[in-house]
Amino acid sequence: MSDPSRYDLREEPWSPVRVAGRSEQLGFRQLCLRAHEIDDLALPVPPAASALMRVLTVIAARITGLDDPDLSADEWLALRREALERPGGFLPDAVSEYFDAPGRADCFGLFDPVRPFLQDPALADQCEKRAGVNKLAGRAAGNNPVWWGPFADIDPRPLPADQAAWYVLVQHFYGPSGRCSARTVDGESEANSMAGPLRKTISFHPLGRNLYESLLAGLPRLTQDAPDEDDLCPWEEDQAPDPRKRPAPVTWPGRLLTGRSRHAVLLVAGADGRTATDAYVTWGTRHAPLAATDPFVVMNTVRSGANAGKRYPREADGSRALWRDLDALLLKSDEVAGFRRPAVFDDLNDLPPDLRAALRVRAYGFDQDGQQVDRSWFTSVTPPLLRWSEEQAPNAARRISLCREAAEQIANALGHAARVAWAEATLPPPREGTKIKLDAKRHGPWKQLAYDAYWPLAERTFWHLIDAPGAQPYRAFYQEAEKALRSAVGGAVKEQKAAKALNHALAIVRKVIPAKETA
Repeated sequence: MSDPSRYDLREEPWSPVRVAGRSEQLGFRQLCLRAHEIDDLALPVPPAASALMRVLTVIAARITGLDDPDLSADEWLALRREALERPGGFLPDAVSEYFDAPGRADCFGLFDPVRPFLQDPALADQCEKRAGVNKLAGRAAGNNPVWWGPFADIDPRPLPADQAAWYVLVQHFYGPSGRCSARTVDGESEANSMAGPLRKTISFHPLGRNLYESLLAGLPRLTQDAPDEDDLCPWEEDQAPDPRKRPAPVTWPGRLLTGRSRHAVLLVAGADGRTATDAYVTWGTRHAPLAATDPFVVMNTVRSGANAGKRYPREADGSRALWRDLDALLLKSDEVAGFRRPAVFDDLNDLPPDLRAALRVRAYGFDQDGQQVDRSWFTSVTPPLLRWSEEQAPNAARRISLCREAAEQIANALGHAARVAWAEATLPPPREGTKIKLDAKRHGPWKQLAYDAYWPLAERTFWHLIDAPGAQPYRAFYQEAEKALRSAVGGAVKEQKAAKALNHALAIVRKVIPAKETA
């Protein structure tokens, strides 16, 4: 075992999990040895859990041999089914072979002086200033909210080592763009960075009955020719990335899932080796990102305008319920709607039947802007849903898509109608023959109040419509929009202007209902 002062992530209990309903903390080795006993990860920081799932997925591929690019599609799927049907989870000898390989003791040391986990020791010489643990952990800074308490740079309380590891992961995957600590390499100093590969995204992970099933179900299959390059994760490399060199090609699965960071980090260990007292956080590369699609994100497509055809990851929205993304997980693709489901979902129907029937989906989202502002993070879980996938039940999948689209269209009309109603009820009447002019910056309170009331009602109606294939979705969602709009207007409806505005707003929303549902 490595020097305890290096905080060996293979052995130290740094990752919270749930086992039979109780909480435990485990290191990498026990995470793998006991994966079949672990219900799920339990990190209280969803973006750290999202990043750790990608790290563990690659380790699972290494341990099972599912990272072999020479396997045909049929061979790969058969090997995965064999692993899933074998009792006892990962083979202990294979786990030991991976974690005890030469050099692994150092590369999993959180404070290792030569090769710290996912860090670059050169930053101690290349950066004049440290960023601090408050910056690393998202404690109050700039426009960000206070996440974990009233910390300040004048009192930078040490960060426990386990939490420091979580935030190293968050920085590499979700780190900001823009101003950062200056880093000087070969005499040239730069002080800005590019956004992490998952910044402001929501990702979707298959969730099995235990962590072992989740990792193997969530392993993406190689679907194109592999680059002629060794597939190495950052901790498997001999040294930290050279910021002057162009990043290595995106290979599968290691570099695809773990090797696309834009940042560089270095923790400063406390004297006890159990805390981080400071941190360097800066840019990791000046080169443009290599083209790659994360297999856990929904890819949206711009459908019109100058950027028509451009694809981009669906963004996280802390106010958006998970059911509104269901059709993007169940349909193989929908070019009309403009999205492509996460690639990892393409092979879920080849899972053993019992796992397929039980499989849920966990979403991890980090609502951020593209630069420095972090608004909220969240996680949610679907019920078992593969029975509705397009491969198994195409009519059900299309029904779900239709209902979701109806809910969205009614909502869009509701938002516009609420703005119109507020303007008509509060502004002077326009000149005869003209329409009231809406202020683009002043929406009034009714729009948000209507949305706050509508979406919970719409979710309840959505699940009812799934079980009632003959029901008319637009009419059903209109009824909920009417309730929401009346709730938003509230007691003001007693005034003649407000009552008239409400009736006009309801007429605006009714226009969205297609003729076949109004007959």
